[in-house]
Amino acid sequence: MKPEAKRIQNIPPYLFARIEQKIEEARERGVDIISLGIGDPDLPTPEFVIKEMAEQIKNPVHHQYPSSVGTLDFRKAVAAYYKRRFGADIDPKTEVCTLIGSKEGIANINYCYVDPGDINLVPDPGYPVYGIGTMLAGGESYLMPLLEENGFMPDLDAIPEEIARKAKIMFLNYPNNPTGAIGSIEFFKKAIDFAKKYDILICHDAAYAEMTYDGYIAPSIMEVEGAKDVAIEFNSLSKPFNMTGWRIGFAVGNPKAIATLARYKSNVDSGAFQAIQYAGIAGLNDMEPTIEYLKTVYSARRNIMLDGMSAMGWELEKPKATFYVWAKVPKGFTSESFAEDVLEKCGVIITPGNGYGTYGEGYFRATLTVPEDRMAEAMERMKKVYGKLEFE
Repeated sequence: MKPEAKRIQNIPPYLFARIEQKIEEARERGVDIISLGIGDPDLPTPEFVIKEMAEQIKNPVHHQYPSSVGTLDFRKAVAAYYKRRFGADIDPKTEVCTLIGSKEGIANINYCYVDPGDINLVPDPGYPVYGIGTMLAGGESYLMPLLEENGFMPDLDAIPEEIARKAKIMFLNYPNNPTGAIGSIEFFKKAIDFAKKYDILICHDAAYAEMTYDGYIAPSIMEVEGAKDVAIEFNSLSKPFNMTGWRIGFAVGNPKAIATLARYKSNVDSGAFQAIQYAGIAGLNDMEPTIEYLKTVYSARRNIMLDGMSAMGWELEKPKATFYVWAKVPKGFTSESFAEDVLEKCGVIITPGNGYGTYGEGYFRATLTVPEDRMAEAMERMKKVYGKLEFE
C-alpha cells in the first residue's frame, strides 16, 4: 500500500489521544487515576434535554437525511438565544449554520477559504484544531503569541504588515482555552477594525461563553457593530449542557461565510441528526437554570483546586471563565516532564502546556471536571509528593 497523504503524515498525534493512552496504561497498572486532563464535563446531560431527545427520536421525519445547514427551527432557536443573551440580531435563514459540534466547523472553515500557501493567524497557545485545520487545508499558521504579560491576548500591532495583508483567517477564542483568559468588547472592536483593514475573516470560538464565574458575563463578538461584515462565531452546546458526545453546535455571523461553510458541508457530511437539533432547541430555550447550576459546581471545584495549589506555592488569580486552570510548572521541570511526574507519583493527569503550542511551554492545564472530593484528593496527593514548590 502506498503511503498516506503528506497532510496526514504531518499531523502530530492528537494531544488528548495521547492523554487517553497514558490514562489507559496507568489504569492497567492498577493506578487509581484522577484525570484533570481532558475538558469533558463529568455531569450528565440535563434530564429535560434527554426527555426531548427521547420523544423526537420516535418521529420518522427525523430518520431521513437532514439539511446540511440545519433545521430552520434550530436556527431560529440559535438566533433567539443570541438576541436574548447578547442583544445581537441574527437572521436564522442566512446567518446561522448548524454544526456537528463546533470542532467540525472550525476545521472545515479552513477548506472554505484557505488555499495551499495561504496564511492564517493562529493564537498560541490555543485549541490545536486552529493550527491543524490550517495545515490540512494546505495553509501556514502565523502564530500570535498569547503571553501572560499581555493577559494572554494577541498583540495585533505586532503582526507584520506583509503577514496581515496575506492572511485569510484570524482565529480568536475568548473565554480562552487553555489559559482561561477573558476577552472584552474593546478588544473585539480592535480585532474587527484590523480585519476590515486587511480583509481577513475572523473566526471566533465562543464555546466557553456560558462558563463564567464571580459575576463575570462573557461578551460575544456579535455584539460589536460591524462584526458581521468580517466575522463568524462558533458555539456549541457541549459545555453548557454537558453534551460533548451528542455533537451539536452552530456558527453565526457573516452571511457569505455562513453560506460558504454550508455549501462545503453539503458536500462532505449530511448534517446533524434532526432529533438532536430538537433536543438542542429545548436546551437553548431554557438555558438559565442549567447554566447557573453548572457555574456553582465549577466555581466550588475551582476554589478547591486553587486552595490546594496555593498551599503548594502557586500564586494564581481565580479564572473568571472556562473550566480550566492554567499555571506555570515548578522550577526544574518542562511542561511534559512535570505532567509525567504528576502522573507517575500522584496518579493525577494534567495536560502539558506545550501540547497547545510553542508558547505553552512552561505551563500546564488542569480541568475542573471531577467531583469536589476527587479534586480535593488530587490536591492532597500532589501536596504529599511536592510539599512547597519553587518557581523560576
